[in-house]
Amino acid sequence: MNCRYYAEALCRSCTELPRPYAEQLAQKQGQAQARLSAVLAASWLPPVASPESGFRNKAKMAIGGSLTAPTLGLLEPGGHGVDLMQCPLYPESMQRAFVPIREALIAAQVPPYELAMRRGEGKYVLLTEAPGTGELMLRFVLRSREAVERLGKQVPTLLAALPALRVISANLLPEHKAVTEGEVEILLTDTTQVRCRINELDFQLTPRSFLQTNTEVAAALYRQARQWIDEAAPATVWDLYCGVGGFARHAAAPGRIVTGVETTPEAIAAAEASEDQIRWICADATDWACTQTTGPDCVVVNPPRRGIGARLANWIDQSGAATVLYSSCNIDSLARDLGSLRHYRISAARVFDMFPHTTHFETLVKLERASGA
Repeated sequence: MNCRYYAEALCRSCTELPRPYAEQLAQKQGQAQARLSAVLAASWLPPVASPESGFRNKAKMAIGGSLTAPTLGLLEPGGHGVDLMQCPLYPESMQRAFVPIREALIAAQVPPYELAMRRGEGKYVLLTEAPGTGELMLRFVLRSREAVERLGKQVPTLLAALPALRVISANLLPEHKAVTEGEVEILLTDTTQVRCRINELDFQLTPRSFLQTNTEVAAALYRQARQWIDEAAPATVWDLYCGVGGFARHAAAPGRIVTGVETTPEAIAAAEASEDQIRWICADATDWACTQTTGPDCVVVNPPRRGIGARLANWIDQSGAATVLYSSCNIDSLARDLGSLRHYRISAARVFDMFPHTTHFETLVKLERASGA
C-alpha cells in the first residue's frame, strides 16, 4: 500500500507498512502458532488475507488544528493535529465524506479540544460506512453540550452533501482520559440505525454497537465459524459478547436454539431489530453464564482484548459444552484463557488479518471437549 503520510513521516500508525504484505501475513501466522503451541496443539488452516487498502469501514479521527482550520486525523504528542482525511486505509467514499464533515465543524464553530489546556469541545469524528449498503453513520465526540445545538443546525447541509448519510449523533465525553467515547449519546437525526449486509445476512447498527472494522475479513470469519458450528451440529448455541449478533446470526439454523448475550443495550436493540428466532439478552456475559444451571452444546466467545478471564473460562471448562469457538484479537489473552480450558483440545485454528500493516490480528480457534471429560 502506498501512503504519502507514512512516506512523509506524518503518521506511523501502520508500523508494519514497509514490510511486504505476504511477509506480514506469514509473521502473524508464525506468531499465533508459536504462542498457542505452548498451550495446546492445533491444526492450522491457511491465514485469511485482507485487501491491502480501503478495507476499514470505521474511522476514528481526532479533531485538531484550530476553530477555523480543524484537522481530522491524529494528534502528535504535543497536541498538534495531523490531517489524515485521505488515509488509504479508508475507501474513497469515506475519504470524500470527511470534507463536508470538516466544513460542518467550521460552520458550527466547534473549537478543537486542547489536551494540554483541557479546553475546547471537539474531540473525535467517528464515521462508519455500513457494509453491503454504504449507509453512513456520523458521530461527533464532544467535551460537553456547548456545541450540540450548533452542530444540529448543520444536519440538513450534511444530509444534502452526503446522500448516504443516515444517522448523526453527538457523543459526550467530559472526562480527560484515553477513551474514544462517553456514555451519553444525543441523536441529531430522526433515523437511529443504519442497515448493513454481511454475507447474506442483514444487520442493524446503532451508534454505540460494535462492528468488526474490516468488512471482507469479518465476513470470512463469520463464514468459518458457521462452517465449524454446522459440522458440530449443536442443538443449542450461546454467543457471549455477541455485539449486534454476527456470530449468533451465522449460527442460526432450523431447529437450533441460539442465544446472544451482550452488555451494551444499544447493541441488543440493534440485534433485536433483525428478523430471526434468536433470544437476545442484555447482560454481562460472565455474570449471566455463571448463573446458568445448564450449558449449551456450543459456546462462542468474542471478548474484548482482555479476554474472558478465569471465572468464565472455568465455568465453560465445567459446563459440558461439546464445542467452544473462541475469537480473539489478542493472542496473549487467548493463550492464557485456553490454559484454563483443561477439558478441551484445539481441533482447528485460523488467523484472520483484520488489521493489516500492524502487529495485530484476529484468531479463531475451535475447541472440542476431550473424550470422557
